[in-house]
Amino acid sequence: MAASHDGAALLDALRAALTRYVSLPSPETADAITLWIAATHAQPAWAHAPRLVIRAPEKRCGKSRLLDIVEATCHEPFITVNSSPAAVYRSVSNDPPTLLVDEADTIFGPKADGNEDLRGLLNAGHQRNRPAKRYDATNQRVESIPTFAMAALAGIGAMPDTIEDRAVIARMRRRAPGETVAPYRHRRDRPALRTLADNLAAWLRSDLATLEAAEPEMPVEDRAADTWEPLVIVADHAGGEWPERSRKAVIALTTADADTDDSSERVRLLVDCHAAFGGAHMLTTGQLLARLNADPEAPWCGYGPTGLTPAKLAKLLREYGIRSGNIRPDGGPQAKGYTCADFIDSWARYCPDLPGVPTADESGGERDGCDTSSGVVPIRRARSA
Repeated sequence: MAASHDGAALLDALRAALTRYVSLPSPETADAITLWIAATHAQPAWAHAPRLVIRAPEKRCGKSRLLDIVEATCHEPFITVNSSPAAVYRSVSNDPPTLLVDEADTIFGPKADGNEDLRGLLNAGHQRNRPAKRYDATNQRVESIPTFAMAALAGIGAMPDTIEDRAVIARMRRRAPGETVAPYRHRRDRPALRTLADNLAAWLRSDLATLEAAEPEMPVEDRAADTWEPLVIVADHAGGEWPERSRKAVIALTTADADTDDSSERVRLLVDCHAAFGGAHMLTTGQLLARLNADPEAPWCGYGPTGLTPAKLAKLLREYGIRSGNIRPDGGPQAKGYTCADFIDSWARYCPDLPGVPTADESGGERDGCDTSSGVVPIRRARSA
């Protein structure tokens, strides 16, 4: 078994190679990618196979170059370009390769017709024991095909929620004037990187049982913990500064994901409705829409020529069981609208950090922060997404 300081030195060397050839957006991103690559060499030890999403807003942001370095240093790289779904499925075993997908819009984007099987593999392969089932007509039996494999996907723009929710995300950007990296030449530079990959494999493969049994303290919970756990285990196994650096990377990148996450439009709507209500007990649909559409920094004013409409609002809120009803604001004529009480349960479940939001397990006309009999709702305005 390699000593822990040997592991730390190997991670240091891998990180140095990454930052030599690729301009990365932050030190935490460099640490995270380093640990992700190292984790590919110990896939039999992991319960989850985190994805690495390499995304950028435009071309020439270093996505393909980063994928080159990943290919040179990861465990058994399998490039999926021009590979049939059947070939990819048959290449995944109990000790899987590392799947590499460049131009991922060919899998998930508008040009993705015919790639349903590959999308299914990438979606299912994050967790063990999620085999694909195929019927073998020749032998008249059902086959179970493994799908578990770590995968790196590069492309322009966001990947589907089902991928990014299970991924370490590297948000690439073009190099600014004065930022330089060394040119990468496959024939010249790859052999040294493959030697580094072999050393990583020898270090991690020597103690798979210990890695599999590890239960590290994680700074995140739930699916994020599942995704990041293999990386933190590798860092803890290496020792040195890596345990602390790994957890800083987890916090930095998951916080960035939350701050820029545009995948849950409905949660953003809940937050903005909270702000729109302010201290009001009820709002007509027209009043609520006017307040939502009046915010130039919110997405709602961009919904067509008049902004968010009653029908679209109703559709977005319906998923939470929130529906408009007949109300009499200020004792006036009856109109369609929403009450604060309609939102209380959803605010508590999906936006618990909003100020003034009560608990979700109370019932009746009078709830913490929302007295439906008096019409007074002491909720402070909040702006967050």
